[in-house]
Amino acid sequence: MKRMMYAWGMLFIASCTMVSAFAQNVIVYPAKGQSQEQMEKDKFDCYSWAKQQTGVDPMVASAASQQSAASQDTGGGVVKGAAKGAVVGVGIGAIAGNAGKGAAIGAASGGAMGGLRSRNQRKQAEQVQQQQVSQTNQKINEYNRAYSACLEAKGYTVK
Repeated sequence: MKRMMYAWGMLFIASCTMVSAFAQNVIVYPAKGQSQEQMEKDKFDCYSWAKQQTGVDPMVASAASQQSAASQDTGGGVVKGAAKGAVVGVGIGAIAGNAGKGAAIGAASGGAMGGLRSRNQRKQAEQVQQQQVSQTNQKINEYNRAYSACLEAKGYTVK
């Protein structure tokens, strides 16, 4: 029984530590002499309350932002465009009587078009990523305001 209570206590402390690590730029001082144990409990309570009030879990928001940034890959446009262009060029060149020359022209123009398409896709992906990061930051700032308000109401100085 004591082991289980100890394990739950350690889990609680670990979760409080994780919560405070994700509450960015928030420094908490026990202004009314609260114990470390009371402060950790209050931080966890405020984490839960702020999450409920804002609909934002800073742990999930940060992880989702990092995951979406890592998943955006737009490479290979030049090679794919060149391959498609070469196939089209072979057909056009065969009709004109020189399949090899048609393939070369098709590959060059297809590669150029694929490169432009790839560059445009990268720019669009970067814009989407910047918007996602901005939205995530706004959500975390909203969460931090709620988290800070809760802690201040419990008698802590928050900076």
